[in-house]
Amino acid sequence: MNKLFSHRLSSARHLLSASSLAIALAFGTMSGGALLATGAMAQISVQASLPASFADLVEAVKPAVVSISVQGVEETSRFNPRNNLEFNFPDLPKDHPFRQFFDQFGAPGQDQAPKQRRFEAAGSGFVISADGYVVTNNHVVEHAEKVTVVFDGGEEKIATIIGTDERTDLALLKIDEVSDLPFVEFSQEDVRIGDWVVAVGNPFGLGGSVTAGIVSARGRDIGGNSYGDFLQIDAAINRGNSGGPAFNLEGKVVGVNTAIFSPNGGNVGIAFAIPADTVMQIIEDLKDDGDVTRGFLGVAIQDVTKDIADSVGLPTARGALVTQPTQGAPAAKAGVKSGDIIVEVNGEPIDDAKDLSRTIGSIAPEEKVKIKVWRNGKNMNFAIKLATLDDDVATAPNLTDELPIIPKPEISSIGITLIANVNGAGLVITDIEEDSIVASKGFAVGDIILEVDNQSVNSLAEFEDVLAQVKKSERSKVLIKASRNDNIRFIGLPLED
Repeated sequence: MNKLFSHRLSSARHLLSASSLAIALAFGTMSGGALLATGAMAQISVQASLPASFADLVEAVKPAVVSISVQGVEETSRFNPRNNLEFNFPDLPKDHPFRQFFDQFGAPGQDQAPKQRRFEAAGSGFVISADGYVVTNNHVVEHAEKVTVVFDGGEEKIATIIGTDERTDLALLKIDEVSDLPFVEFSQEDVRIGDWVVAVGNPFGLGGSVTAGIVSARGRDIGGNSYGDFLQIDAAINRGNSGGPAFNLEGKVVGVNTAIFSPNGGNVGIAFAIPADTVMQIIEDLKDDGDVTRGFLGVAIQDVTKDIADSVGLPTARGALVTQPTQGAPAAKAGVKSGDIIVEVNGEPIDDAKDLSRTIGSIAPEEKVKIKVWRNGKNMNFAIKLATLDDDVATAPNLTDELPIIPKPEISSIGITLIANVNGAGLVITDIEEDSIVASKGFAVGDIILEVDNQSVNSLAEFEDVLAQVKKSERSKVLIKASRNDNIRFIGLPLED
């Protein structure tokens, strides 16, 4: 941060400590920060610094926060009446006027030929270096032909897109031929739930707007993102705030505002920001060559539920369960198998599938990692050299020219009817009793049961034998490996008497 910003923020910090709040719960008096417990009585004292004003902080950081104006061309669709043979539309009688209309002109959205349209959009961003690097969201500058950075005083400068990363929704811009721009820095410290945050941005085109709130939660998974590690904040964020910074009370960036949860498109107090540590990593990668490279392990994974943990004897429900290793990828080459639960990477515990994705994605390709997996009731260790995430690893199909022999469906002891899979391994579910435990766990007709308790099953006899073994071991749950539409998943199934 430059000297001007440091001076202003120094003044702000003195101001922010001018007021404090003391709360005492239970009986008696207490000194600040103490926690005492005697029998059933506990006394808690909390001291929290409250800002008297955010004005000095805002004055310091606002010159580095910019509005992003985008002009570009994107592909859209147009109505094409030439191909109307098939479309998703309710069945109508042949003499129905709507039926005649759609037979003649086709259905909107059906085989529409793409066309280009010009658009203008706006968002927010912030300068991170005196020589003109600017951070914003990928979705702000997507399909842009011209990007204009507008400063708080109204000055406009043309920016070049250095690189974008769709997975984290980040973009890095560069303003050329500048050397003295005001800029802000990223926080090196983890933000805590309850910390103050100040958001500055360009909501609804109203540049330079400031809102304040607190960090409501961490590690949010909002979907549509590979990493699911967002900060949730309650500072007012609206359309146009995308790409803008969220500051801590030291005037350092703790997150990049990227999304809101809203039933009406406006602020309802739930907004999401990309954490500073993620942003710093991606931006440094984009600076190198405009692209982000990530390590690739090559496993399809799912979360570990309590039922799954119980069924395999894992003490706690954590880790990432490998549903299927990719053929030819690093994990498969090293010996990782379907059904393994990855519990550690380089000695760090893995909480869930998203955590594994984030961890592996943060490691450079070609680096070796130490993976600990839970298999057959014990830990196993693997040393694996990562590949690059975008490597095209093909999986050879399992084909046969033999004519299938159709077997007879048979009813199992747990309320499902099974038939041998004539197109490959496993047993196909052809019927499920409505009140069975299987139905309650999300199984459906057409699912293929591939393994039970990590053992392949290709007949009802094999299926029942494995169930009997599990019951004999006095376990109350069994791990089922199933496939639906070629997607593998594992389910911990409770066993009823």
